[in-house]
Amino acid sequence: MEITAKMVKQLREMTGSGIMDCKRALQEADGDYDRAVEVLREKGLATAQKKAGRIAAEGIVYAVVKEDKAAIVEVNSETDFVAKNEKFRTFVAEVADQILATDAADVDALLATDWIGEDDGKVSDVLANRISVIGENLKIRRFEKLTVSDGVIIPYIHAAGRIGVLVQAQTSVVNDEVTEAVKNVAMQVAALNAKYVSEDEIDQDFIAHEKEILMTAAKNETPDKPEKILNGIVMGRLKKEFKEICLLDQVYVKAEDGKQSVAQYLAQVSKAVGADIKITKFVRFETGEGLAKKEENFAEEVAKQMGN
Repeated sequence: MEITAKMVKQLREMTGSGIMDCKRALQEADGDYDRAVEVLREKGLATAQKKAGRIAAEGIVYAVVKEDKAAIVEVNSETDFVAKNEKFRTFVAEVADQILATDAADVDALLATDWIGEDDGKVSDVLANRISVIGENLKIRRFEKLTVSDGVIIPYIHAAGRIGVLVQAQTSVVNDEVTEAVKNVAMQVAALNAKYVSEDEIDQDFIAHEKEILMTAAKNETPDKPEKILNGIVMGRLKKEFKEICLLDQVYVKAEDGKQSVAQYLAQVSKAVGADIKITKFVRFETGEGLAKKEENFAEEVAKQMGN
């Protein structure tokens, strides 16, 4: 299969690896991107945490909580200038209220609902109107809703809407200490971008697959080591990965000793208030996350190095 400069560029954006390393990985994988990523990881040329694409779109993330319900939404604009525009930010807040007021489960369903504000028509009609008024293309990209019956939902917005977080906690006591603790956890999520609340949420097939990749990498690095030692290396690396992606296993960013985990911090607060605080779910949106940015000069560099 012919490996084009465009394919190499995409893989490099996904992994951060070198151009020629990406080309060779794609050749070995016969053009399969997922397999090419694994090839790079097995050879120690890519990390597990690299994401496909780069942040390109502007806009904001907004969160709203009303009693036992909450919503978080990302609305994109073309420029940062418009993202700071008061008309745009007001529209985003209205969209969040719309989400809470309807049963819509996705963006398409939301666009088809009747607008609850002063404007007439569907959400799609109001969106078209705002595009006309503001003068840029706008997009309601994604949203999520949370509900809680015995506990609290706390929002946290960072950098004027660049990152937004909702954290849902189950607890029989809701006071200032509890809400402050959950807000601290929301700030943790914003800063360190956990993927799961705990290891219990991680799919076993994913764990098995990770073990295979880590074992291949360990064998490539230390081919003479016996299986028992290799297994120890793999499990050590897997545990280290879990400490990075599992919220409760992460080191609490405000820990004075630099060692206390989020789970230990919550246990400390739970003891102080006399009630367990259990984080049941969180949502983290980052504006433009996963959307590709134009890199024309970089594309030329790829083509040049590949000799195309």
